[in-house]
Amino acid sequence: MAAMKNSKKSKINKKIAALVVSGLMTMSVSSSVFASEAPLPPMYAPETVYMTLQDSIDMALENNRTIKQSESDVDTAEWARHEARRTAGFTLSWNGQATTLGGHSVDTARQAYAANQSEFRADRNFYNGFSLQYPLYTGGRIENMIEAAELGVDAADLQLEATRQGIKEAATAAYYKILQTRNLIQVNQEAVDTLAAHLDNVNAQYQVGTVAKSDVLRSQVELANAQQALVNAQNNYDIAIATFNNIVGLPTYTNVVASEELSYTKYDLSLPSCVEYALEHRPDGLAYERALKRAEATMKAAKAGYRPQVAASATRSFAGDDIDERNNSSSDSMAVGVVASWNIFDNNVTEAQVQQQKAAVRKAEQAYLEQREQIQLDVQTALLTLQAAEKNIQTTKVAVDRAQEDYKIAQVRYSAGVGTNLDVMDAEEALISAQTNYITSLYNYNTAKASLDKAIGLKVELDVTPYYEGDKAITSEVPVKESKDTSSNLTASDAKAETERPKTNAIQLPRAERPSDANHRPSQNVEPDVSKTAEDVEAAVEEGSNNETAVAEETAENAAV
Repeated sequence: MAAMKNSKKSKINKKIAALVVSGLMTMSVSSSVFASEAPLPPMYAPETVYMTLQDSIDMALENNRTIKQSESDVDTAEWARHEARRTAGFTLSWNGQATTLGGHSVDTARQAYAANQSEFRADRNFYNGFSLQYPLYTGGRIENMIEAAELGVDAADLQLEATRQGIKEAATAAYYKILQTRNLIQVNQEAVDTLAAHLDNVNAQYQVGTVAKSDVLRSQVELANAQQALVNAQNNYDIAIATFNNIVGLPTYTNVVASEELSYTKYDLSLPSCVEYALEHRPDGLAYERALKRAEATMKAAKAGYRPQVAASATRSFAGDDIDERNNSSSDSMAVGVVASWNIFDNNVTEAQVQQQKAAVRKAEQAYLEQREQIQLDVQTALLTLQAAEKNIQTTKVAVDRAQEDYKIAQVRYSAGVGTNLDVMDAEEALISAQTNYITSLYNYNTAKASLDKAIGLKVELDVTPYYEGDKAITSEVPVKESKDTSSNLTASDAKAETERPKTNAIQLPRAERPSDANHRPSQNVEPDVSKTAEDVEAAVEEGSNNETAVAEETAENAAV
């Protein structure tokens, strides 16, 4: 009996333990669910900002930290110029000494003063000396250092403009990336909706025995793949938003809604005019030219070591046995005159310095020539990319039209029983690919246009005309203009299906806007309804045949042949 009681007691204890563990797990799961549904703290609550392309560029130019670093470089160069200029003026220096004397002679003198009942103060001395100098001739050192500093300020200004142009390109590319990924979400969402509706149709036909089980399985696989592609597209959109925010200076969690759309605008331009304009206006090219001249000026300054140095000088000195005394007449003096010095032989130290600067000049010259070649390459690359994207826009637009027609035919053939499920899947995949390629071509075209603007040195804030020192007048007309013929201009909406596709709740994601916090929470995929009857299938087939009578007859005849 005792064993039975112990056994029952053990079972009860196990049940109690199981209930406790189950309750703890339930509380843990509930707390995690509530935590996931809790609103974000105020400091992390996403703010929605509506922005145009120009707003994005303006904000990036105002907030970007790379630009602020370049502005600090300009300040540094200006203070370096101030330093160089100050070396050509007066300099005033002071020299002071406080000494105390000791030894046998001082002790003897101190005893003599004591015998005469006088205070002995000759054992200490306070000396003060002032020197005023003005350079009269430095062999060209000061003049060339001032010139080098002036050129340094010019180079810093030009590099700042080049940085602004680079940030403008980056902000433009990031903005268009948002538009591209947003449109790809729409494409993938439509694909999920269409495949979900198609799976409903296939399931219904399978229930009445008109299609094989393989059709259902293949449709389920394609729907799962489409849902995965949609999730990836959404993730790419979120990354594009965060990257954009980083460039323009917004918190990375800010919700940005782009107010514009991807579009194609034809431009009139030519390679020779673009290259010519770039060589005259690219701020980084002009900065390299200033760097070359700066190296030449520094080399001339180094050659001043071969020449004498002359300066006007005035000195005043006095000393005493106390800090405010001038009773040491032997140290009280004043001198005004000219000081000259000439380092006749310095063991070739000056020659070594000059040779170093000559090597720096040769390096700067090669860097300048390399930059000019790079400018020409940048212009040609951007122009070729722009032209290739322009051609791709036209071809992919045709591909979208053909893919839409092919998809409708495949659907009608399958509904009429003369086509296969594989035909529908292939047609859907071809349509998604065509739409994706079209949107990508629009993105590539617009980003290539932004790259071309940077490659030719299109002005952002600084007018580089005063910095140009060519033999002929600088070109003022921008070589890239919108074409007067706007008949071929397109937008991303041209890649959408001509007929509205069936909708489904297979996955909840937005079409053109960044999702709210609720959209980021995990959601369960809704299984498609497969409860259609044979009458529903027959009605769907009949409706499809009535809507596409001509196509159905043509496909049936082809099947009979």
